[in-house]
Amino acid sequence: MDATLQDPLVGRLLEDRYRVQARIAVGGMATVYRAVDTRLDRVLALKVMHPALAADAAFVDRFILEAKAVARLDHPNVVGVFDQGVDGSYVFLAMEYVAGCTLRDLLRERGALHPRAALDILEPVLAALGSAHRADLLHRDVKPENVLIGDDGRVKVADFGLVRSVGSHTSTTSGSVLGTLSYMAPEQIEHGVTGHRSDVYSCGVLLYEMLTGSKPYTGSTPAQIVRQHLEHDVPAPSLLAPGVAGELDALVARATARDPRQRPADAVELLALLQEARRGLTDEQLDAVPPQQHASSGSGDGESGSSNGGSGSGEERTTVLPSVHSTVPLAAAVGSDTVRESPGDGTERTARMRIRPVDPSDDGGRVPVPAPGGAVGRAVRRRPWAALVALLLVLGAGAGVWYVGEGQFTRTPALLGLSRAEAERRIADAGLDAEYSAAFHETVEEGKVVSTDPAPGSRIRGNGTVSVVVSKGPERIAVPDVAGMSPADARAAVERAGLGAGTTEHAFSDVVDRGDVVSTDPAVGRRVAPDTAVSFVVSKGAAVRVPDLVGLSPGKARKKLADAGLKARTAPEGVFSDEVREGDVAEQSVRADSTVAEGTAVELTLSKGQETFEVPDVEGKDLEKAKKELEKAGFSVSVIDFPLGRDKVFNQTPEAGSRHPADTTVTLWVR
Repeated sequence: MDATLQDPLVGRLLEDRYRVQARIAVGGMATVYRAVDTRLDRVLALKVMHPALAADAAFVDRFILEAKAVARLDHPNVVGVFDQGVDGSYVFLAMEYVAGCTLRDLLRERGALHPRAALDILEPVLAALGSAHRADLLHRDVKPENVLIGDDGRVKVADFGLVRSVGSHTSTTSGSVLGTLSYMAPEQIEHGVTGHRSDVYSCGVLLYEMLTGSKPYTGSTPAQIVRQHLEHDVPAPSLLAPGVAGELDALVARATARDPRQRPADAVELLALLQEARRGLTDEQLDAVPPQQHASSGSGDGESGSSNGGSGSGEERTTVLPSVHSTVPLAAAVGSDTVRESPGDGTERTARMRIRPVDPSDDGGRVPVPAPGGAVGRAVRRRPWAALVALLLVLGAGAGVWYVGEGQFTRTPALLGLSRAEAERRIADAGLDAEYSAAFHETVEEGKVVSTDPAPGSRIRGNGTVSVVVSKGPERIAVPDVAGMSPADARAAVERAGLGAGTTEHAFSDVVDRGDVVSTDPAVGRRVAPDTAVSFVVSKGAAVRVPDLVGLSPGKARKKLADAGLKARTAPEGVFSDEVREGDVAEQSVRADSTVAEGTAVELTLSKGQETFEVPDVEGKDLEKAKKELEKAGFSVSVIDFPLGRDKVFNQTPEAGSRHPADTTVTLWVR
């Protein structure tokens, strides 16, 4: 049954954000899954620490601190760390997902690489490590499994989860050594001490393996490999790959010197040495045919954002290895299940070494590092004539088979980032044809190669054609002129140009009709990236000041509005007014002196004059009752009282039933 189906994490949502889709690989420290960030809707890799390590609080704290350190590394050749989280018992990193393969996959499939391809891969690796070294961080586990090659040919270094600050930790805790045995520097194994030069040593082993297709040391037990690291110099690559130039032998020797003081100080210095050596090599040396042998058998944990790779039997994983000086026996410490070599490796390599025998007096078969100005690799070139004759016989016998098989093929040269002229030269030197096309690219400079098909290092027939895409630089689109258009037409024009429609605002305009577009943001003609949102300002018409219309006759009010460019309408109901005579304008819907758009309608409410009330009839009523009734109706009361009367109203003015404004005085005669 598929192990992924049995994995309890597959299908789960971690921290209410990361949906685990599939397991990619299982390593010595963690398991890597492909996942989706549900908030940002992007695919990424989740590196989930193994439960035994996650239960160690001190280890988790260090893991989190180191994750933060890696997240600060901003380099195009470093697999990015986006987030760190804890969900229950799961401690994880959210990392960049790189679709492609690992260098281990490439070596397993193809074996040794052309020197040009090996250097094309190692240069970005050293650039990434150099960025870390400048930040005083170590990788401590440089190996093919941690070098990712994307589908676009970009090289990235993964698994910086083992990094350690140089200033605070030069050795691992508890006397243990963290790394992968075949790539460990002698001082890592013997003393548990790591530094920039430890990463440099691993890069030297990496270059050796790319040039030869094999690791420098093999053995039936891990202890045998350890002893070779401690007691022998790394052999010259040219012993297994006769076409390797002496300059590259010397470079491997410098990087893998057993005494760390003899190595380059850090990856930055090693990169400079590599580039200097490369400038001294001819095209024939760079494109020397690698040895035809079985692919490199080593494999690894695959703990990266790569979409491929996985852990299986016979693979070499990252190891926590007790120091040689610890009380734990070395053979027991590493264990036979930690590092396994392919059974066929030893025989294959021995057979190849017989073709080019080495003087036993040579220092471990390694080409000495040349003195400044001295000849490079003379020791390698002094071969017995008998060996040369044997080599020619072997090559002659195999030439026909080689041509029918591998001889008809070559490798796609590394062209990414080169100018078209340089790409044409390299393709011609490789005996290939090319078809060129151009495409926009946000990050690759105009005129430089964006991608190739087949990808760099891929197998291709000797007379084959490579499709090369050259960058036209970032695509930029001019914002179209949509002034005077309706908003709908303006949106359509912007979208046809490859841009997006943004928000809409309104403003007065003396020149653009009401309802049409006045301007855009970004402004017309500005060149912006595709899909940039363009916002519109729509005209409210010309700004008009509203006149004061209260007290005017309806005719005069309408004329005044028309002269100002405004419209008039009359309210269906009038209002009473004590100040405005009946029939004139008593109210206007828009306040006088306010600013409105031309063509705005102003509603006029006409006066019905003063409001009047009917005088009640109070004759014959008692005075007090009459007063209350009149006051309740809104009138004032004046009394003329005849003496010796009974306080009865016998007359009133104004007379009952007449209508008068409020507060009108009603005079009562009482007797």
